[in-house]
Order: sequence, then C-alpha cells, then structure tokens
Amino acid sequence: MRRALFLLLLLCSASAGGAPPEIVAPPPLDALLQRYLPLEMPDANDPDARAAFAERIDREGRALLATEGYFNVRLQLTENFVIQVEPGARALVEQVDISIDGPVPEARKAALREAWTLKAGAPFRQADWTAAKEGLLMALMERDFPGARLLDSQAEVDADQNRVRIRLHYASGAAYRFGALEIEGLARYSPELIARYNTQVKAGDPYDENRLAALQNTLENTPYFASVSVRLNTDAGENREAGDIIIAPVQVQLREQAPHRLNLGAGVSSNTGARVEVNFRTADLFSRAWQLNSGVRLEELKQSAYADIFFPPTPEDYHYALGVQVERSDIRNLELRTESLGLSRSHRQGSVENVLTLSYITEREISDALPQSRNRALTLNSMWTWTPKVASDAFWFNHVSQIQVGGAIRPISDQNFVRLYGATLHNFRLNARNTLSLRAEGGIVLVDSREGIPQNFLFRAGGTQSVRGYAYQSLGVREGSTTLGGRYLLTASGELTHWLADSPWGVAAFVDVGNAGDDKKTFQLQRGYGVGARWRSEAGAIGVDVAYGKNWHLHFSLSLPF
Repeated sequence: MRRALFLLLLLCSASAGGAPPEIVAPPPLDALLQRYLPLEMPDANDPDARAAFAERIDREGRALLATEGYFNVRLQLTENFVIQVEPGARALVEQVDISIDGPVPEARKAALREAWTLKAGAPFRQADWTAAKEGLLMALMERDFPGARLLDSQAEVDADQNRVRIRLHYASGAAYRFGALEIEGLARYSPELIARYNTQVKAGDPYDENRLAALQNTLENTPYFASVSVRLNTDAGENREAGDIIIAPVQVQLREQAPHRLNLGAGVSSNTGARVEVNFRTADLFSRAWQLNSGVRLEELKQSAYADIFFPPTPEDYHYALGVQVERSDIRNLELRTESLGLSRSHRQGSVENVLTLSYITEREISDALPQSRNRALTLNSMWTWTPKVASDAFWFNHVSQIQVGGAIRPISDQNFVRLYGATLHNFRLNARNTLSLRAEGGIVLVDSREGIPQNFLFRAGGTQSVRGYAYQSLGVREGSTTLGGRYLLTASGELTHWLADSPWGVAAFVDVGNAGDDKKTFQLQRGYGVGARWRSEAGAIGVDVAYGKNWHLHFSLSLPF
C-alpha cells in the first residue's frame, strides 16, 4: 500500500513539473532551441496551461528559427511532451541593393559593395545580416567619412519562395581631413616631443581611423605617458569647399607618468647561473626627454655595468642611441674583461627594422692555456630584422629572421675582418594542441686568422637557445681546458611541443645540432636531444629541458622582477 502511494505521488510530481520536454530537431537547431526556449513544464492536468505552453513554444520557436533563416517552420507539442520541429527550407539571399549618398568616389562605392559579406545566394541569418550592415558602415567611417550613417535597411522576406531581398541606404556625410593637433595634459614635456613621434597624422591628409590608432599606439609605447587618447574632434570642424570637405583638429589627451623608475630583479639560468640586477631608468634625462637605461647585473659567470641613452626620433623616424658597458666574464676557463662604447641608429620600414651600429671595444683575454692578450676593434655593423605580421589563426603563426653584416679595419683595430651572421626562427601550429618550432643560425668571419679579433665577434655554441646537451659556450676552439671563439658557426634545432588540454602546461621533445670552430676541414656538427616541460605565460613559453649531448645537462631560465 505504501509503495503504491509513493508511485502515485511520483507520477503526479512528474506530470506537474518534471524534466523539460525533449526537442526533436535537426542539428544545430536542436541546440539553439534547447538553449533559448522557455521549457518550464506546465501542469499536464490543466488543459489551459498546456495550450498556453504549446502556443508560447510555437511563437518563440518560430522567432528563434527565423533568426537562422527558417520562415516555414512547423512546431508540434505531442501528448507526451515532445517538441517535434520541421524547419523547412532555409531562405537564401536573392538580391542586394546598396545605395550610398555623398561625395564617395565611384571606385570606392564599388569596392564597398564588392566587400559586402552577405552576398546573393548565401543563406540568410540575422547575425550575418547585422554584421554585414555594421561592417560596411565601419568600412565607410574608418576612412574619409567618420560621420557616415545608415539611413535605412530592409530585409524583405518571401516566405513562400524562401527568398530575401536586401536593401540598404547609407549617407557618407562630408569628407574629413586632419587638422592641427590639439594636445592636452602636457606638463613636463613639450609639444615638440609629440611631433617627434607623430609620423602618422599630418595636417591636410585625408581622415584615416587607422592612422589615429597608430599614433595612439606609438605614444602609449613610449615611457612618457600613463594613458593616451587620440580622436578626431568633429565638433570643431571648419567647412571648406562648399561643405564637401571638413578640416577637423585631432585631439590628443595625455596623462604623464613618473619619469624615474628603480627596478630590482633576480633570476637564474643554466647558462650563467644565479643573477641579481639593479636597474635605473629615467625618461627625462637632463630635462630633455632623453631616455636613460642603466644598471648593474651580477651573475655567477658574468658581471656587467651599463648605461644607454635613447634620443627621441628624428622627423624622418630614425632613432639614435648611445651606450657604454663594462663587463667581466669567466666561461669555460676563459676570462674576458671588456669595455665598449657604441652609437646606433635604428629605422623601421614595414616589417623590417634596420640597426646601424658604430662601436669601439677593447678586450683582455686571460686563460691558463694561452698568454694574456689584449684586442681592440672599431666596428661598423648593420643588422636587419624581419618580423612579418601573421594572422593569429594562421598555420605559420610566428617568424623572425635576422641578418648581420659588419667588420673592422686597421689601424684603429688590431685586425681587418668582415663578419656575417644570420638566424631564423619559425613556429608552426600543427593543430590546437601541438606546435612545431624550427630554428637555425650561421656565421662566418672572413679573415685569415682569428688572432687580434675580440671574442665578441667570434663564435661559440652550446647551452640554452643553442645546442642543448652541451654546457654554455663549450663548443668552439679548444686550447687545453679553455674554449675560445672560432670563425665559423652553424646550429639548427627542431622542437615539437604538445600542450595539455585546458592547461598552460606542455611537454616538448627536441633535437639540436651545431658547432663552432676555426677549421672548415675538421668542422663537425655535434648533436643534442632531449625532453622538457613548458609553461605558457603572457610573456611566452618558459621551459625546463633535460638534454643529452656528450653528457646529460639541465637547461632552464627564470627571471623574477620585484
């Protein structure tokens, strides 16, 4: 008796408000209806509630499916609360009529119509319709016509024929040109500093939203400002040429940041050991908006003090810098004490940056295997770095290549030589969880003998970012227990990384080959291979590797600012 009563109560509760009804519809429409339809169960014993539920399901289900282009839908609620859905045929776009009023060149009108994304023959979807309307308006506004607007839009549906006719009417408004810069927020710095960095927005040029964004991005990337806003002041425009063109000033709103900064840091690397560093930066050296980057870095195998001064760019967008450094290192039984002074000029054109450097270096070599020597060189070096922009979802998602050409001549230098160097790195996305990295570098010093050439211009290999499985700079010219730099360098690496699902962690397997030497006849590539762990951070992947070459070696690098 108790069991029968329990079953009766369970049946009543299920009929009054049990599980939501099942939806039978073609995918992905079933998921759409399941997500957005109100499926609260009515009382099965109340005919009015059941009828109201069926009417609401029919009304709202038709509206939902209409957004996907289905206008001949049948929805039926069965006796056992199953929603049967027959969507019918999907409507297609039959015709697109776009009119644009205003002084827009006919060629640009044609280009805008051609770029329209919801073309004739395409399935009609509300989301695509909205995106296409907004996309054409944004394309019109971003260049020449920031006051453009959409006057009218219609999507006429012929449900019987499953066709949609689209009509749009845009007005461009007047054409705009850049006026003078209106700068607000400067206290420490002068307007001339903004002009130095402004290569994008020139008075008299046609309005281009991308140029405003480029200027804002350039100023944000300087150390002078905490926040930057760049916009066209359309409220202060001046009509020219009977209203067809408006000259409007460009409003630049700035908030300066503190110019001086002291940083402390610590780190550890398998190459040079534990590290501590004190760094002082100022963006307003001598109250001239010169940038100073100076500091002292103490590592187990290397100690250095440095000071670099960066000047604001020239009107032609050339960047000049002056630097001095004193360094001592003791690696592979070779102690080097160097002093260097350099002047550099950098300039970027598109995806290629060129850096031209004139430097003077003196170096003292101390080792157990060779007599103490002192070398000096005045060198001129040109470096080209290519970093092409690649779509974030592209198979080849990251690339950088570099070429260096330099040399020195007597009598200021101890030796005449020409140095050539090149390196390239490619990262490929094989699929969502696997990436492949390929790296290669090579160098040659064109000279009969390496004698008299500072070690900075010769080559050694081994360690992290080189041939793993060998100690840092252990591959080179062996003189007893000392490893010296050679005239030739060649390394290559292939690394496959598998990223764990829903995790920043990954595992990697790699093979490295390479060597540095001084004799082409005896030059022989050494091989290292191993596995490692990767952690994907905002700054890039951080890794720890175990590799075998001649012996087992652990390779890692970690830095912590504070």
